[in-house]
Amino acid sequence: MIRPAITIAAAILMSAAAFAQSEPVGQTVEVNGMQMYYEVSGEGEPLIVLHGAYMNIPTMGEIIPRLAETHKVYALEFQGHGRTEDIDRPITYPNLASDVATFMDEVGIENADIFGYSMGAAAALRLAIDHPEKVDQLVTASVGYDVSGWQPAFTAFIPQMSPEMFVGTPMEDEWKKLAPNPDGFRAVVERLIDLEHEPMAWEADVKALQTPVLIIAGDADVSTLEHNVAMFRLLGGGEMGDMGAPLSPSRLAILPATSHTAVINQVDLLHGFIEPFLQGETPAGFMGQ
Repeated sequence: MIRPAITIAAAILMSAAAFAQSEPVGQTVEVNGMQMYYEVSGEGEPLIVLHGAYMNIPTMGEIIPRLAETHKVYALEFQGHGRTEDIDRPITYPNLASDVATFMDEVGIENADIFGYSMGAAAALRLAIDHPEKVDQLVTASVGYDVSGWQPAFTAFIPQMSPEMFVGTPMEDEWKKLAPNPDGFRAVVERLIDLEHEPMAWEADVKALQTPVLIIAGDADVSTLEHNVAMFRLLGGGEMGDMGAPLSPSRLAILPATSHTAVINQVDLLHGFIEPFLQGETPAGFMGQ
C-alpha cells in the first residue's frame, strides 16, 4: 500500500525502464527549506500527481501523459526522492502534505484536483484533511486511513525492515541516477522506515471530509478490501442507488487480480476511472439516475 516494503519498493523502482516516456522539462522551487523538483505537462484545469515511496516521476509511468491530455499536470517529487533534495527532517504524512500545500502557494495554484499513489495517496489524503480549501477532488490509489487496515502479512513485516534491505542493492543504484546527493540513500531509507511506524488513525478526519474522493485499490493490495469499503462508507458511499436519493460524490473502484505494485501499471483502467470522476460523469441507469 502506502509505504511499500522491500519487495514492493523493488518491483516499482526497477520497473522504471518499462515506463520510459518523453518527459517535459522540469523545474525546481523552494519548498520548506528544500529545492523541490516538479514537471508540468498538458493544458486545462490543474491536477497534481504525487508518487509513492522510493519512486519518482518516471516510475509513475504512462498515467501522467494520459492525464495531461485533458489536464495541466503538475508532477512532484517528494523529499529525498528523484531530483528533490533530502533535508534534515522526518518524512511524515503531515510534512509531505505541508510540502504540497507550500508548493501550490509558491507556484500560484489556489486549488487543484489531486491524484496520489501509495505514499503519495496518503499525503494527498492528509492534504485534504489539513488544507481542504486547496483540494477540489481527490483520487487516492492504494491508500489507507488507519494502520489497522493493512494486510496482516504487511503488518508483520514492518518490524523486520532495516536499511540493509535497501542499501547496496540495485534500488540504490537506480536512486543515485537522479539524486542531488548520491551518498544520501541510507538517510532516506531510514526516514521511510520510520514512516512505516507512524501512527495513522484518521477515521474521524476522513468522515469529516467534504471533498469528493475516488478510492482506487487492487483486490490484492496492501490495504484490505474491508478497509477500502469502510473508507468508502465513511465518505458517504455504499448506499443503494435507484431509490431517488443522489449518489455519493465519492466513488470506489477495485481492480481485479491486482497487487499493490500492479495498480499503477494499469493505465487504461486507471484513466477509465479517474477521468469520468474528475469530469463529474456518472453512469446512467435505466431508472434515470
